[in-house]
Amino acid sequence: MSQLERIAEIMATYGKHGWRLERLLVCPQTLMELRASDQELVKDAAVKEASVDALWFSRPSHAEREAWELRLVSDTQYALFETFEKDELEEDREEVRREIEARLIEHATRS
Repeated sequence: MSQLERIAEIMATYGKHGWRLERLLVCPQTLMELRASDQELVKDAAVKEASVDALWFSRPSHAEREAWELRLVSDTQYALFETFEKDELEEDREEVRREIEARLIEHATRS
């Protein structure tokens, strides 16, 4: 299965559970494949070059919080999860998301 097929499969699974694709982290090879393919796959999500392929999803959570999950694109399921307060500053959220990305990349490169 290609990375783009894995991405589409993961997006479909998360979509069934109310998650919305927010961002894609993609390695250079996957970025080339993505640009050469149907761009409709990623719609309005931001695409960022990275050393691994991963997808950021979000959805409303309990107590007026917002859940974000970063899912590694691989045969082995691995994801990191965080919830944010409704009134939490975007710069604070972004700092947490960068930390989560670093943890996921560290995990992926150790595996």
